[in-house]
Amino acid sequence: MSALSERPENPIVGIPLPHESAALHVTGEALYTDDLVGRIAGTLHAWPVQAPHTHALVTALRTEPAYAVPGVVRVLTANDVPGINDAGVKHDEPLFPTEVMFHGHAVCWVLGETQEAARLGAAAVEVDYEPLPSLVTVTEAIAAESFQGTPRNLERGDVTAALENAAHVFEGEFEFAGQEHFYLETHASLALVDEGGQVLVHSSTQHPSETQEIVAHVLGVPSHEVTVQCLRMGGAFGGKEMQPHGYAAIAALGATLTGRPVRLRLNRTQDITMSGKRHGFHSTWRVGFDDEGHILGLEATLTADGGWSLDLSEPVLARALCHIDNAYWVPDIRVDGRVARTNKTSQTAFRGFGGPQGMLVMEDLLGRCAPLLGIDPLELRRRNFYQQDQTTPYGQPVRQADRLAACWDQVASSGEIARRRAEIAEFNRVHPHTKRGLAMTPVKFGISFNLTAFNQAGALVHVYKDGSVLINHGGTEMGQGLHTKMLQVAATALGLPLSRVRLAPTRTDKVPNTSATAASSGADLNGAAIKNACEQIRERLAQVAGGRLGISPSDVRFDDGVVHGLSPASGEIGWSELVNVAYHQRVQLWAAGFYRTEGLHWDPNVMQGEPFKYFANGVAASEVEVDGFTGAYTLRRVDIVHDVGDSLSPLIDIGQIEGGFVQGAGWLTLEDLRWDTSDGPNRGRLATQAASTYKLPSFSEMPEDFRVKLLEKAHEEGAVYGSKAVGEPPLMLAFSVREALREAAAAFGPAGTSVDLASPATPEAVFWALDKARTPQAPETTPADAEPVLAGGKG
Repeated sequence: MSALSERPENPIVGIPLPHESAALHVTGEALYTDDLVGRIAGTLHAWPVQAPHTHALVTALRTEPAYAVPGVVRVLTANDVPGINDAGVKHDEPLFPTEVMFHGHAVCWVLGETQEAARLGAAAVEVDYEPLPSLVTVTEAIAAESFQGTPRNLERGDVTAALENAAHVFEGEFEFAGQEHFYLETHASLALVDEGGQVLVHSSTQHPSETQEIVAHVLGVPSHEVTVQCLRMGGAFGGKEMQPHGYAAIAALGATLTGRPVRLRLNRTQDITMSGKRHGFHSTWRVGFDDEGHILGLEATLTADGGWSLDLSEPVLARALCHIDNAYWVPDIRVDGRVARTNKTSQTAFRGFGGPQGMLVMEDLLGRCAPLLGIDPLELRRRNFYQQDQTTPYGQPVRQADRLAACWDQVASSGEIARRRAEIAEFNRVHPHTKRGLAMTPVKFGISFNLTAFNQAGALVHVYKDGSVLINHGGTEMGQGLHTKMLQVAATALGLPLSRVRLAPTRTDKVPNTSATAASSGADLNGAAIKNACEQIRERLAQVAGGRLGISPSDVRFDDGVVHGLSPASGEIGWSELVNVAYHQRVQLWAAGFYRTEGLHWDPNVMQGEPFKYFANGVAASEVEVDGFTGAYTLRRVDIVHDVGDSLSPLIDIGQIEGGFVQGAGWLTLEDLRWDTSDGPNRGRLATQAASTYKLPSFSEMPEDFRVKLLEKAHEEGAVYGSKAVGEPPLMLAFSVREALREAAAAFGPAGTSVDLASPATPEAVFWALDKARTPQAPETTPADAEPVLAGGKG
């Protein structure tokens, strides 16, 4: 067992504790970025001037009318930028654009004494536009060959030969929608400037270091003149990894020019119309099976809808390509990937970061092909699972295939899948207008940033003379419980009760050059950095304790605030007393910790290597009931077994699994982004701008019976205290809901019906699918092999 993963006796990690801010959350006392405004006098408020066109040139901008509005202080335009007029890291996102690239694009910002004054000032700004042709859908972009970034290719073996020799070959097309983050807290920044011109930005950001970098280059100053703090976020889900930077820069620019604090907080409609979303994808595929249902070859093209700029689209696409295999061995494979450029918001990171999109293609084709092969969908999936140490298409060994099988078998057993499926078959036989379906799907998700350099973290741990401890780390808290886990890690590493440890807000002047809290790696990276810092302090204190107790420092143990030797005869000393003794001996009582993930190597140009530290595994079984008249459905029961290693905080992890699953079910079944694709004046306008038109999962969509278990005896060698990441992988467990809906829809037709189900599988989409199943038509055939062509799947 590695030193990093080994747990001491009586650890604080592993104890099911509530979220460290739970009481503050439920009482409303938790402070968020925008709550700080009331504590700072003289704050100005920012409001955007949004373009009413989807694609247009700005031919004139007249700000003078805004200054006639009482309370307007300043209008910010490109002429005010002292540094670089760009809000991104790819230099393709002008902060003040001269070419409008999507409906609602902000061309300038108005600062007012009140938010209402800023709003009225923005309405008074006069802008002339020259409308240009626009591309709204990914299929329009493909037809126009409108692409951006570097196309990628993932290949192993000879897929052409594999498909030629396969007993069964199917092909299909599948387009599926994106997803709005809809975090409770919208984008918010508050910037202040001190007497020396130093800028402090409070920002709701997952990536404070990158926010700092963008603010600095917009202002034309070095990074050490900008400090970014993130107190906490009211949700993020990836939407605050790249996109907060421009808003923080606007606030900082306004504060620098006016000498007054500037607050920028988007309202819900602004946030939805201006910020990026999960990438929708278009896919085409061709797959071959042998007579036993083993996958022999897969050929696919994935096109991500990147929106108007690159943002994180390239790494999202790369992760999609790396996850198209999901849990299945595909000996011969070729996947081509590209990013479409459309006139929509710049799509960005979203929980799973392309992994769900790649895996959805595989799960969809298996669900469609199983009836045509005459093989039970559960058996088809189980038959194609990775075996121990088989390698992924990009060359990484799957070292824990046995855990994937263990999750599957445990769900099948504890969920009584065989018995319930027999009951469902009987229910469907006697109920002509209501059908049920039950599906099981696996998840194998790689943990680490695809870009190797991001797999590092820092921490700063202070021990004060009274024995109290303050920890800082580079991770951000968005409600996911990272800070709770980090407190438990520090208390465990120092051998202290949790009450002796406090955590400070994330700030770039405490821990520099941090990576985003993303890729499910927050606990792995920051926990290891905190443990490293604590161990440095503990080793110094062990020297002092050894001298005090008359024993070797290697025999000193720290446990629940008491320091003692291996033998009771050696006596003991209290933690606080030891710290005081160490201070008087001039022993350093603080430490900077650092961690870099070992064993990673990745060549993005050839898409080969081992980009992931390990794979997170899980399996879900979902049962649904569908109404044949409306397509409305109920999620009756969900059984999940998920691998989080040795959990750092079981209550937090179970909450993340439940939340991730429901969010995934929302993406796949409810959340339907709709842009106006007509040729009318509102072309390109997002029609689903609020909760009234964009349906989110709520308590009514929760399963009536929800059973979540953590895989036991799942210690992860080489990760902090043997734990595993939990943030993103559970989202993809929701594939089981969509596949259960497919099973139920198919039950309205004759045996062997293959159902083409749109994504999101809204009640309307389910009705169309089941209605088609009731009146099946002869499938088209390919001339080469007379197998069905599976088209459609438009989301």
